[in-house]
Amino acid sequence: MTLVLTLGVAALAAGLAVAVLVVPMGRIDPPAGEESTLRALPGRRLVLLTAVPAAVAGAWWSSRTTMLVVLGIAVVVGAARLARGRREAREAGDRRARVVELCAGLQAELSAGLTPAAALGRAAEEWPLVAGVARVAEAGGDVPTALRALARTPGAESLCFVAAAWQVAHRTGHGLATALARVADDLRSAERTRRVVVGELASARATARLLAVLPALALAMGSGAGADPLGFLVGQPAGIACLAGGLLLTGLGLAWIDALARGVEASS
Repeated sequence: MTLVLTLGVAALAAGLAVAVLVVPMGRIDPPAGEESTLRALPGRRLVLLTAVPAAVAGAWWSSRTTMLVVLGIAVVVGAARLARGRREAREAGDRRARVVELCAGLQAELSAGLTPAAALGRAAEEWPLVAGVARVAEAGGDVPTALRALARTPGAESLCFVAAAWQVAHRTGHGLATALARVADDLRSAERTRRVVVGELASARATARLLAVLPALALAMGSGAGADPLGFLVGQPAGIACLAGGLLLTGLGLAWIDALARGVEASS
């Protein structure tokens, strides 16, 4: 195996190390009452200490076919991580909308004469995520604390405002329905602002995806013109090094764009 191939796969291993260090891979517990799509993953340090040295050793000792297999696995893992991130973002958006519906529903039930515990029980029938809070309310427990614990679920952060309204109403005797109505209005306003931000970021994300598929179009055009770019990329050491570097930069670019977009959305 030539030095060029070794350096190319070593660069891929270094990129995998960066990805492992930057993106959290710890175990994520599913929210109470809701089935999560996330699964337990090994710790970052364990992956770093095992996968990266193995990749570097493979670059030195293995055959060209093995290197292509390593590249294929890296592509699949990277695509799965990006897809999982987008799925988590969609689930968080659904939970944000659910919190607004929860406030409006509780306000309506309380205005109709139901007790707070009964109103939470009705809400739990529609949204199982708050079933644990409803049980706490039925038992006469600390509902604000339960709501704040549930607010740690991605997308349900606004439940902390519901907890604050619940706590203030409990201590002062002020109407909980009125406080929840105000919270719902504020959350609707914040959601409208967030949707505007997401719309502005959609063009940047679309551009990033377009740039990611352009190399594939270039390969198709080169093959149509009588050249054999794919054969060079998978059949020559220099080509494999170029393929590894290109895939690495493409994956890091997509991850960077998604990270920037998520940061802007979180601050909006």
